[in-house]
Amino acid sequence: MGNLFVYGTLKDPKVQKMVFGRVEAGTPDTLDGYKKSKVVINKKTYPAIVPSPKDSIKGLMLMVTAKELKQIDAYETRAYRRKKITLKSGKIAWVYQK
Repeated sequence: MGNLFVYGTLKDPKVQKMVFGRVEAGTPDTLDGYKKSKVVINKKTYPAIVPSPKDSIKGLMLMVTAKELKQIDAYETRAYRRKKITLKSGKIAWVYQK
């Protein structure tokens, strides 16, 4: 199992069920040094994050398996890249950023 910080569509239980087959309630956490942005994929706008030293983003930390992470990689497309970050709680997690 690994940690994944989510801040947008993957917070939605319906999206979680569709993407990796189950619902994960997650734990509230914060990512410092980033702000929300947007990315356009197939003419639709989705949440994204970009570095911003003075800002922070509230989201959820989910526990996911390696298999689920690969399913999420496919869902996120090449518009995002997965990066390891340290959350305010001190936990290390993956996050998808623009």
